Amino acid sequence: MAIARPVRALALAVFLVCCFFLYTIWRPDYSIKSSADFHGTIERDPNLDPTGEPEGKLVRAGEGYAPGIAGTARINATILALVRNKELDAMLQSMQDLERTWNSKFNYPWTFFNDEPFTEEFKRRTRAATKAETRYEIIPKEHWDVPSWINDDLYKESVKILEENEIQYANMISYHKMCRWNSGLFYKHPALADMQYYWRVEPNVHFFCDVDYDVFRYMQDNNKTYGFTITLYDAPKSIPTLWPETNKFIAQHPEYLHENRAEAWLTDKERRPVHWEEANGYSTCHFWTNFEIADMNFWRSQAYEDYFNHLDRAGGFFYERWGDAPVHSIALGLFEDKSKIHWFRDIGYQHIPFFNCPNSPKCRGCVTGRFTDGEAWLNKEDCRPNWFKYAGMY
Repeated sequence: MAIARPVRALALAVFLVCCFFLYTIWRPDYSIKSSADFHGTIERDPNLDPTGEPEGKLVRAGEGYAPGIAGTARINATILALVRNKELDAMLQSMQDLERTWNSKFNYPWTFFNDEPFTEEFKRRTRAATKAETRYEIIPKEHWDVPSWINDDLYKESVKILEENEIQYANMISYHKMCRWNSGLFYKHPALADMQYYWRVEPNVHFFCDVDYDVFRYMQDNNKTYGFTITLYDAPKSIPTLWPETNKFIAQHPEYLHENRAEAWLTDKERRPVHWEEANGYSTCHFWTNFEIADMNFWRSQAYEDYFNHLDRAGGFFYERWGDAPVHSIALGLFEDKSKIHWFRDIGYQHIPFFNCPNSPKCRGCVTGRFTDGEAWLNKEDCRPNWFKYAGMY
């Protein structure tokens, strides 16, 4: 016997209510509750607001950006990648995304660095991925090798402590070397002698949004030193003496402190108090340097050169796991005018597991306002709210 239509409608309604009830019980909880090491809430992501291009002078693509010598509009800048031969496929992924969204219009050169020679396959396939010039450079041994003042026995004992504290990559000497090179040696490579700006790109990252202006000209014409997309908290047990060593340096060189610095961002203890305590006064907030667009004149300055040399001699790149992200960020936060640091909110970007995904019709392939597609607790690693608070900007 056929069931009457009102009965069918009622049954469907009951079914939907049950489904909703079960969903409310079993759905994953993405909220972040206050804890000993997280005070506050996750604010509404400003990427949910409509995002346009940055204010200021913008230079568009034209004949002056043609590949080769015809590209007279390009300034002294390069896309920079530290990459191994075995990461070729992952590097091609990154290249394809950045070429599609930006560099096919501006044709800035790609400069690849490695501590060993690149294979012919690597060169052939990366050349085929761009119309721009590609350059392949070997890092000098004196820039990559462990410096002579590092005690090998102390290094091995330090690695054991880092491993006990579950610090990632603690026992990978190549990772320690990489952090040191990215912190204070990459810009000294002869291949970059005539370059002022760089855009750092790592293997297996994603770019989601069309960018229709020359980002290097934006930096130059609008007096910007550094550009980022994501800012995070670091693992405090990987850098316990970085801030104390920084304080020693500042005591010796107070003249390097900028009057409009972002020191409060570096020393905030309210949001992650355990981080602050374990890092001995450092919030651990840092720009995530797998993406950075920057003016190398800052790294070449006397202030940064002296700061890096002080840290290098202290040994923390090996006895701890000082990364280029906190080192660059502390230097920028202390020695630079915070108004010269720019959030590229319009550049959609992902480095697993974090995103910068703006609300823009120019973006495809990411979820607007999503910070991570990982576990909910990862949302508390977002340090942008503190940057907005203390830098007074988006």
